Amino acid sequence: MSLPLVYHDDYSPPLPSGHRFPMEKFRLLRDHLVASGLTTDAALLRPETCSREVLALAHDADYVERYCSGDMSREQLRRLGLPWSPQLAQRTVRAVGGSLLAAEQALQHGLACHLAGGTHHAHRDHASGFCIFNDLAVIALYLLESGRASRVLIFDCDVHQGDGTARILENVPDAVTVSLHCEKNFPARKAQSDWDIPLPPGMGDAAYLKTVHDTLNYLLPIYQPDLVLYDAGVDVHRDDALGLLALSDAGLAARDSAVLEHCLGRDIPVVGLIGGGYDKDRALLARRHAQLHFSAAAAWRRYGLG
Repeated sequence: MSLPLVYHDDYSPPLPSGHRFPMEKFRLLRDHLVASGLTTDAALLRPETCSREVLALAHDADYVERYCSGDMSREQLRRLGLPWSPQLAQRTVRAVGGSLLAAEQALQHGLACHLAGGTHHAHRDHASGFCIFNDLAVIALYLLESGRASRVLIFDCDVHQGDGTARILENVPDAVTVSLHCEKNFPARKAQSDWDIPLPPGMGDAAYLKTVHDTLNYLLPIYQPDLVLYDAGVDVHRDDALGLLALSDAGLAARDSAVLEHCLGRDIPVVGLIGGGYDKDRALLARRHAQLHFSAAAAWRRYGLG
């Protein structure tokens, strides 16, 4: 079999013209992976929507109900940064289901990737920073409470701190939160992850990759997780609209390959989620995100997974 990739046509609902969130990147990412020959549309795994009961493992049930029904105030929508629509609500619960499916595939086969996910700014009872429900926290709590995993490590390489993930999981010792992020960036008020690694603006490939290697070499032997959730945000790229770090295309590729090698080399299953990325050239942005999947396909072949 080939590398499990999870996607759904619900992932790119329409947004108002000129909106800065690149919602079409998910569809363009699928198109690029198919056009490149990495996969076919028929081979992509289509997820079910995530149930409200599972969402409520990480989120206040009233908040889940309010969002799904559209009962959101103007201030709540301002904090989210996205207008409410039935299509976006459907997309949101579908995408969390996609992250859960990718995690289950990774546990079964050793590696899987989602063509979405990494919504790490969503908090227990409110949305923030384009994030509505926190798929990272939902996965961790679902796997721990169902007994599918005894320890989950979240390795968040988005340029922004995973503040929602840290706060939701702060009292869950077997969900280990690790955030490598630019120290001078959103959110202004940082949470406290289990391991925060704040990085200076302008950090380039060499120093960044050394930090990734050093962090994983230290933490993976300590925690020996049953699964790593890898948030592979590309907003660390030097041309990203919202990032302040300075990674090149080669640096992104080296980071993704390094994370996968550290995990798979220790027989630790890993699921890749695309995280943040912002560029007016949406097709270029999709190609940036695709590096995760190319790196994962190469690792899949190298380790003979399946």
